[in-house]
Amino acid sequence: MSGAIRVLAADLGDPAQAEAVVRLVDGYARDPMGGGEPLAADARARLLPGLRAEPGTRVWLAFSGDEAVGVAVCFLSFCTFEARRLINVHDLAVAAGHRRRGVARRLLEAVEAGARALGCCRITLEVREDNAPARALYARFGMAGLEYAGVPETTLFLAKPIQVR
Repeated sequence: MSGAIRVLAADLGDPAQAEAVVRLVDGYARDPMGGGEPLAADARARLLPGLRAEPGTRVWLAFSGDEAVGVAVCFLSFCTFEARRLINVHDLAVAAGHRRRGVARRLLEAVEAGARALGCCRITLEVREDNAPARALYARFGMAGLEYAGVPETTLFLAKPIQVR
């Protein structure tokens, strides 16, 4: 890896940065932890317009020199129990040749700084149970299961696919 890692809030109106977001999300989708398949052509075509249209979208890019090597795609939401915003890390991806070099940590630090600036009460994310490297990173970063009334909570992420007609 050449040079220090720098992270910036992505400008989805900048063609080079927008292309980097698509490339990095597609790389994540191709990884076994992302499903092992490239983004479908229609999803790839809708990705940037969809991100631009969603008002809660926040994206950060990590660069090594001039090369975008990591991305954090996040969305603002709201925590009813604290009556404050929260930010969800939907995708955190680092290009294969740049992993285990602190890129993901730097992206998480940028997300946290952005969350603090927005007055968010927490950062949330989902991670596969079998993704030990990511789980270790998140634990080192201070992420853990929630507690309610001092009792550790096991939270499950559930989904119901909806077919578009």
